[in-house]
Amino acid sequence: QLQLAESGGGSVQPGGSLRLSCRGSGSILDYYAIGWFHQVPGKEPEGVACISSADESTRYADSVKGRFTVSRDKEQDVVYLQMDNLQPEDSGTYFCTAPRDLFTLCWLWGRRYDYWGPGTPVIVSA
Repeated sequence: QLQLAESGGGSVQPGGSLRLSCRGSGSILDYYAIGWFHQVPGKEPEGVACISSADESTRYADSVKGRFTVSRDKEQDVVYLQMDNLQPEDSGTYFCTAPRDLFTLCWLWGRRYDYWGPGTPVIVSA
């Protein structure tokens, strides 16, 4: 069974950047679409970006378009979320997710994903 683990979270000032990494074990991450979700306390996770494993297409939430970039390193078998021009509202916990099926398109809807990492915290504050 695929297990996911995020890394790269931390504290940054507004306007700063972070790069999150998602790594898998138990299977080849390259076979799976990967979704990145953002959650704040008391709310459901919201999809911010995803990358397909069928055609490497990507999707972004309107709130992060032009600031976040999702990419895949096939050699290292890792998926990145580059987050630039971070704002306080980007603070929260970020999860990487994968569906059970292989070689699919991706979605920004949480119910389409079966595997979730434990999350990594991001704090954007002056």
